[in-house]
Amino acid sequence: MTRALHLLRRRLVGSIPVLLIVVVGSFLLLEAAPGDAVDAYVVSVGGDAGMIEALRQSWGLDAPAATRLVTYLWALLHLDLGRSVAFSRPVLEIVLERLPNTLLLMGSATALSFFLGTSLGMVAGSRPGSLRDRFLSIGSLALYAVPGFWLALVLTIVFSVELRWLPLSGMETIASGKTGLARALDIARHLVLPVTSLGVIYLALYLRMMRAGMAEVWRMDFTLAARARGIPRRRIVWRHVARNALLPLVTMLGLQSAAMLGGSVVIESVFSIPGLGRLAQEAVGARDTPLLIGIILVSAVLVILINLIVDLAYVALDPRVGASEAGA
Repeated sequence: MTRALHLLRRRLVGSIPVLLIVVVGSFLLLEAAPGDAVDAYVVSVGGDAGMIEALRQSWGLDAPAATRLVTYLWALLHLDLGRSVAFSRPVLEIVLERLPNTLLLMGSATALSFFLGTSLGMVAGSRPGSLRDRFLSIGSLALYAVPGFWLALVLTIVFSVELRWLPLSGMETIASGKTGLARALDIARHLVLPVTSLGVIYLALYLRMMRAGMAEVWRMDFTLAARARGIPRRRIVWRHVARNALLPLVTMLGLQSAAMLGGSVVIESVFSIPGLGRLAQEAVGARDTPLLIGIILVSAVLVILINLIVDLAYVALDPRVGASEAGA
């Protein structure tokens, strides 16, 4: 418990400069891009020079970039992410409205890819070189090569357009009036295709990693010794081989969280899911810098928290990690 708390404190302190770099870097990159929110607004609705100048003053875009950056950082210290110029609402309020949908999509896709990929990897790695091992390895390689957006479009055409088994888009049926279990089942039906599209690619990655890890552990001395003592193969697989092969997958789970978040942008756009991905797309179209920086910042916090949870899980699986952190 002490090792875990020490690791938690070190990770939280180390995340502060990371978040600062994310905010400043995002601001400078967006500032270097041509145009601003006023230009995007004028392109869509039109306006004269007087209105353009009034909008820039109203939205605070007439001040120098350095002044706006310092003002934003000062507001950020008070947990104020600014105000969206496109939605005319606080950024934090908008992001917190969309965040649960993205978390539900990411969490479901991560659970599908990790647990199913790990299970299939154990099946393949329990007997390296067997027919099922070759079949699963080739299948996972094929899945990993499939682009996520292409898979999403194919699944939509087959199961939504042709067969009409699953909803075409959205998070739930609009104005259905469903509550409780009925609403949960409706949301689950809407998530089947997005979760499958997002999770299948990473499923193949975890399958191949688990299979490769088990194949390596089979050659280690303690595994050979267990086989020489006549311990049943199933017991060796569960108690020795799979547990040791699982550690790299836990690390990959944290590293892939950022990729999973990026992939959700495409999937949310294909299936019209009102999450952070769709919100980021709308913010880019409107050149809404405060909203876009807020989305990036919340996404960075989310990735840091996921990696922190993975680190704590790693300490539980391998106490040597916590011991080395405590001694550092």
